[in-house]
Amino acid sequence: MPWSWRYEDVDGKTVDGPDESFSSQADAESWIGQEWRQLQAAGVSTVILVEDDRVDYQMSLLPAE
Repeated sequence: MPWSWRYEDVDGKTVDGPDESFSSQADAESWIGQEWRQLQAAGVSTVILVEDDRVDYQMSLLPAE
């Protein structure tokens, strides 16, 4: 089952981002650990980890207040 990321802006609207697919959750999480700064700079504020069509979790890329 492939894993992938969805991307949202601060308003919760879907934004375009890299269309990567991963064979495991660990691979997807490793990739986001390397790429989150570039995504944040491109206007992504939230990433959502998806396995097939099931949302596993979402995570903010915004700085902690």
